[in-house]
Amino acid sequence: MKYLLGVDIGSSSVKCALIAIENGECVASAFSPSSEMRIVSPENGFAEQDPNLWWDELCNAMSLLANEYTFGKDEIAAIGISYQMHGLVAVDRDGIPVMPSIIWCDSRAVEIGNAAFKSLGEAFCLEHYLNSPGNLTASKLKWVKENRPETFARIHKIMLPGDYIAFRMTGEMRTTVSGLSEGILWDAKNETISHDLLKHYGISESLLCSTVPQFGEQGFVTPQAAEALGISANVPVAYRAGDQPNNAFSLNVLQPGEIAATAGTSGVVYGVIDQPSYDPQSRVNTFVHVNHTEAEKRYGVLLCINGTGILNSWLQKNVFSGHSYPEMNRLASAVPVGSEGLLCYPFGNGAERVLENRDPGSMIKNLHFNRHNNAHLARASQEGIVFSLFYGIEIMMKMGLNINTVRAGKANMFQSEIFTEAFANTTGATIELVNTDGAQGAARGAGLGAGIYKDTKEAFTGLKVLGKIEPNAGLSSQYKDAYGTWLNNLQF
Repeated sequence: MKYLLGVDIGSSSVKCALIAIENGECVASAFSPSSEMRIVSPENGFAEQDPNLWWDELCNAMSLLANEYTFGKDEIAAIGISYQMHGLVAVDRDGIPVMPSIIWCDSRAVEIGNAAFKSLGEAFCLEHYLNSPGNLTASKLKWVKENRPETFARIHKIMLPGDYIAFRMTGEMRTTVSGLSEGILWDAKNETISHDLLKHYGISESLLCSTVPQFGEQGFVTPQAAEALGISANVPVAYRAGDQPNNAFSLNVLQPGEIAATAGTSGVVYGVIDQPSYDPQSRVNTFVHVNHTEAEKRYGVLLCINGTGILNSWLQKNVFSGHSYPEMNRLASAVPVGSEGLLCYPFGNGAERVLENRDPGSMIKNLHFNRHNNAHLARASQEGIVFSLFYGIEIMMKMGLNINTVRAGKANMFQSEIFTEAFANTTGATIELVNTDGAQGAARGAGLGAGIYKDTKEAFTGLKVLGKIEPNAGLSSQYKDAYGTWLNNLQF
């Protein structure tokens, strides 16, 4: 038996999945740690993780995977990697990180990106980068240059989190065009490195890794890495992608008009288009999608709300101590649509792109001590997450994206009937819940990249729709009214 190994490097945990090549079924998965990985915040707005922690948790997840399912070391045919987007990993000549990774929800570089947006010209940035430099990887690197010059001087190469994990596996410092795009290090108009932005920031292009194709042999597992992971050496790493493009790929969202959604720590709606398009206020992001080629251009329009599952997790820990998520959902289900006027704004996990990089913090409004209890708070929070996503979806619709059917893995917030009901009836879209996740998608990507699968049809054998949630006319009216109230009270 031969298998494909998918690795998903998140900010909460690291997950591994094994896909059996012969039938496309996921035979086993494991994640580590059992509780969420720590995010360090040494100053307000900072969010950091040690890249070595990701590797350690990957090794532990592989050990757990081997305990769950017996497979031979030589039965892994290829490896794919999915990773948290927009992070900055800076390493020296030996590949050792010179500082903690500045991860996706860190907001320290907002003003640097905003200043570059004005200096280079908003029209220029949107035409070439499809985004404002904002709080993304290039701007984070500029922050290091300005504020940690001694550290900056030690940098040999910069990487995204998935590039670093691939380097730990293969010893090769490489990246992809899609990866450069997510860091605003790629000029989409000229199909080249972002020369003008890097020159403006005073950053040498030599700090960037060389690129490899999204799908294809990107390096081979070294003997040292093989021993740590419990597999054979020389296995090819054949695919890597940021978590949201990979989530779309996992759901077979590859063609114009197809939509993917996820609601883990953050919440994302990701739609594919075939022409570069952007929001004039850069409240949603457009990046090069995983299947982009010169002949068939594919871009992903990404809406991200930082505070989604992390809000639900905060409630579970601090308000519903001792209650499971299903118990929280059961309590919330007794509360009517609209939460009897209680409003929740889930903006408490860093600067929100959709709010023009503002960081207003989370808010609860209209709380009445004699009317509302924790069940109202549970429902209002899930509704608030859906409403914040729809606020961004309306921006995407103005860019020409049609929201008819949305595919999502049956995981995280999409396991909640209240959340999926609210999502379907607020957006008016049919929700298809699919038996996949980022690690499984990365494994299928590796199958394509290694030439094991001849096309996407073969790669997605084993992918199944587990359920559909259709909008209901009566409920849609109630949710639209509730959204209108939420929108009218939105302040930032």
